[in-house]
Amino acid sequence: MHCFVPNFKLENYFIMAIRKQYLKSKPVCKVTFTVPAEEAKKVAVVGDFNNWNPKGSMLKKLKNGSFKGTFDLPVEKTYEFRYLIDGNYVNDEAADRYQWNDYAGAENAVLEL
Repeated sequence: MHCFVPNFKLENYFIMAIRKQYLKSKPVCKVTFTVPAEEAKKVAVVGDFNNWNPKGSMLKKLKNGSFKGTFDLPVEKTYEFRYLIDGNYVNDEAADRYQWNDYAGAENAVLEL
């Protein structure tokens, strides 16, 4: 498990998904993040690509209880990211890999495009 939040139960947040759709017309990848978190009020994806700012990166809650959002990201780059679920940072089990971050004092999920 790659969650470093004390007293935060991750079992309700499994089966996360990342879908990548590379565009032929420009050097961009449409990345769709899906987080099943029925009990959550707010979920955002934060990372290098948005300066770790949840504004503009909130995921939309769907009727099935999961949160979902799609972002256009430049290709041929790697990005550290985490989900911000009701104020708690959580890594994605579907990440390409994980990388230690001294500033956070924890591992971050990594997205490779």
